[in-house]
Formats: sequence, structure tokens, C-alpha cells
Amino acid sequence: MELLRLGPVGQEKPAVRSGGTIYDLSSLTADIDGTFLAADASARVRAALKGGDLPELAGADTLRVGPPIARSQAVLCIGQNYAAHAAESGSAPPEVPILFFKHPNTVIGAFDDVRIPPGAEKVDWEVELAVVIGKEASYLSSPEESFAHIAGLAVSNDVSERAYQLDHSGGQWSKGKCCATFNPLGPALVPLEDVTDIHDLRLWSTVNGEPRQNSTTADMIFDVAYLVWHLSQYLVLSPGDIINTGTPQGVALSGRFPYLQPGDEMEIGIDGLGAQRQKVISA
Repeated sequence: MELLRLGPVGQEKPAVRSGGTIYDLSSLTADIDGTFLAADASARVRAALKGGDLPELAGADTLRVGPPIARSQAVLCIGQNYAAHAAESGSAPPEVPILFFKHPNTVIGAFDDVRIPPGAEKVDWEVELAVVIGKEASYLSSPEESFAHIAGLAVSNDVSERAYQLDHSGGQWSKGKCCATFNPLGPALVPLEDVTDIHDLRLWSTVNGEPRQNSTTADMIFDVAYLVWHLSQYLVLSPGDIINTGTPQGVALSGRFPYLQPGDEMEIGIDGLGAQRQKVISA
């Protein structure tokens, strides 16, 4: 089962793909957002599918694919969470999770264009596993509690401007992460119970068809359960919040590949969660 939001920007319809068919979820919810996720969304959708209560969404294959979650209050990001990526960035593996933030308006659909800001010269790609919170999490007592607070997983592209991130930042990273369109998300939100093995998902990326990243979540320094537990000690995670859990090696920051230019095309994916593709354009 995959939760989707389909249609023009600001007019997306909630939908679910099951057994190769896309069904309209409008009878259950006006949108896929934190409120819906917190109301036992996965179980309600499964019950409606089993009961044959959902109509097919007419023309679904022709509709734009929007981000699978609407109106997230926060996009939290974990830096250098793969040892090989930390090494290619010139850093030792972190001893505790590194946290930075992206503005929620960075989130766009999986196939929307990514816009390079005026004067930006070091725009980079980063395939990441995104965790979407489904139940408020605050001061969890152990990592084992984390899974009860996760609604699902998605593919995320943590697009970054490295000069903004490292040279203009004063020690913080968010300036290089917050440009409009800098977080394509989706195409779908896959409920946690539909993911075979969260600890061994293959992540990959290409630019103009040439391989860049190829790794698995088994190489994470801090796994998903630990990250949700850890963050809950410092802030309240709300339904609909997005956590980008870090990227593996193979980015332009390594010096092995050129940075993105207008006309380039990124493709990234995670096995079992889908793939996304963006054209890079000038803002």
C-alpha cells in the first residue's frame, strides 16, 4: 500500500495505490496530513480497501505527483549519518546525531523541477530515507518505542548548496538547505508495516544517467529507531513531521563529481519505496 497526493500544486487529491490500482481517499480525508496520520490513517485505509469502499481515481496516471504529506510543520535532518559520507566530507563519524533543519516550503513533488538560486554554484544531490511521524513523540523511554510513532517512509532528496552551507553559515548548515524546491519528497508514503526491512534498504542516485550514490541503510551510523528516540529527548515530534536520516557517499562535495547545473537531471530512489526524478532549472 502506498499513500499518494495527486494533482496540481495546492489542489492535490489524497489517494492510495493498492494491487496496481489507484483509489480516491476523499471519502476518508480531505488530505494526507498530520491530522489524518494521527487518526490511525493506515488502519482506516486498509479497512476501506478491504470493504471495497473506495472508488478508483479517474485519470490518476495523468496527474502530477505531489509530495505525499501536506503541511508538515518541520523538516528535521540528520547530517553525516553514513560513515563513508562523513569521510568524503572530510569529517570523522559523529559521536551523536547532527541535527539541522530545512524550511517546510522546500518540500515539493517527486518529479517537480529543482530551482538553482541566483549566483549558486555548488548545488548538490543527496538521496535519503525520510521518516514521517504519525503519532506525537516526546521523551520516549527507549528506541524500541520509536516504531509506534512512525507513520511511514519515503524517498527524499536533501538538495544542498554547499557554499551556502559551509562558507556562509557561521557554523550552522541550514542556509545551504532551505532554498525553495530543495526537498523533493515521494513519490509515495509507504506505511511502516509494508516495508520489508528498514535496516537494509538500498539507496541510489544518478545524474544525467550516470551513477552517483549506491548504498544501503545498513551503513547508517544511527538507525531510524535511535534517531526518533534521540530527537524526542530534545523536541516534540508531531504527526506529519519529516525526518531526513542522512545520505551515503557519492555526492559532489566529495570532489569526484561536478555540481549541478541548469539542464541536469537527477534520479534517486530507494528499493521498495519508489524513485523520483527532477530537472534542474534556473530560478
